Amino acid sequence: SKSPSPRQNMPVRYFIMKSSNLQNIEISQQKGVWSTTPSNERKLNGAFWESSMVYLIFSVQGSGHFQGFARMGSSIGCEKSQDWGSAGFGGVFKVEWIRKESIPFQFAQHLLNPWNDNKKVQ
Repeated sequence: SKSPSPRQNMPVRYFIMKSSNLQNIEISQQKGVWSTTPSNERKLNGAFWESSMVYLIFSVQGSGHFQGFARMGSSIGCEKSQDWGSAGFGGVFKVEWIRKESIPFQFAQHLLNPWNDNKKVQ
């Protein structure tokens, strides 16, 4: 039998990850990794260590769609990836893609973010 997760009683966290282009999301879906800006790293690493699960919901800026969602599979390390070039990204971390599908924002218009003045999630 599997031992329970040491963080099982901790909250689940969700983050919207905006990408400047679809190519970065396709690379992530193929390789199971993601990289973000250094300013996001501390927040994501904190969530990874203080939560039972961290879900990342991906969207390309200006697309009007979500491109899928993944579970954060590791903390963010110092290793950088050449896949994203030198676009100011920080370290790489593992992601486990759960759903790879383009979903229009209108399908989620009933979801509101209480930490962002109850604005729509998109």
